[in-house]
Amino acid sequence: MSIDLHFSEQDWQRIERDWSAWWAGELERPIVVIEGSEPPAGELPPAYRVTGGYPLEMPASEVLDRYQVHLEARRFYGDAWPKWWPNFGPGIMAGFLGAKVGFTARTGWFEPSAQTSIQDLHLAYDGDNVWLRRVYELTQAAVERWGDRVSVAHTDLGGNLDILASLRTTEQLLFDLYDDPDEVERLAGEITRLWIRYYDEFHDIIHSAGRGITAWSPVWAPGRHYMLQCDFSYMISPRMFERFVLPDIAACCETLDYAFYHLDGKGQIPHLDMLLSLDRLRGIQWIPGAGQPPEEEWLPLLKRIRDAGKLCQVYASPQGARTIVRELGGRGFAFSIMQSMSQDEAESLLYELGVVNRER
Repeated sequence: MSIDLHFSEQDWQRIERDWSAWWAGELERPIVVIEGSEPPAGELPPAYRVTGGYPLEMPASEVLDRYQVHLEARRFYGDAWPKWWPNFGPGIMAGFLGAKVGFTARTGWFEPSAQTSIQDLHLAYDGDNVWLRRVYELTQAAVERWGDRVSVAHTDLGGNLDILASLRTTEQLLFDLYDDPDEVERLAGEITRLWIRYYDEFHDIIHSAGRGITAWSPVWAPGRHYMLQCDFSYMISPRMFERFVLPDIAACCETLDYAFYHLDGKGQIPHLDMLLSLDRLRGIQWIPGAGQPPEEEWLPLLKRIRDAGKLCQVYASPQGARTIVRELGGRGFAFSIMQSMSQDEAESLLYELGVVNRER
């Protein structure tokens, strides 16, 4: 089935050229991702924010119909590109491993399917798992439908302790870290090995389209990429992070060519130096968190990331992006602008940030 996008082959060539240069450290300007919509989003038929909210019995083609109209209405400015993400909540790998799964149109959650001791919990690949089959089905259908016109993203597999918390509950896993650390370490290793297997299987589907790799975040890469994470690490010490999380991040980085880490909230800042020490980790996404100052008020932290030789991606307001570029320069940053813009608004901001010139 064809798709009528406001995005040409020439646009794709520019995306591949400029994002590749950014990864290589050769782009003098920042990456700036801006999107708009025409007609306005309010006039479009609704589509679920969480793909998993659609009934399992709904055909994949019908699910994709709901999103295609939004893709066709979207406008892509600067370094934005057509992308579709099969959103099955933060850490659907827990569902692949047997956790109970719940979805609405806007959110998803996971909880243990049964109460068991941590010693009796053993994780194994199940190719017949209903959620794994569903995500495979939709990913494959999207690639077959849209081909090289749209980047189909990796679903959010989750981070190792985030997945384990969904299988144990967050509270129980905090107790496990003190009561049964060796069992936590065992399960963390099992999750890492399975994570890599799932990633590889989805990558085999996605990369066949030939339009690069993306995940849930607004980052495009020419090869194996993922936004790694462990939100659970907000609640643990650097010593625990080093034992239970860092080996997972390092192992995933070894299998990726363009690995990023989702640093979510100030509670994760104590782990930053360990992350920056990973040679194969290419960059950090900084998310201040709810109730915290916006990204442009964390300039020393952003400078610390860039001074360590890492790339840095942030969500920013137009003024926030201007402030960061003015104070730190734009090289090595990727900004995802948090508001929809008209073409004139986008072009004005892109000019201010050095992405385009007036003659373009």
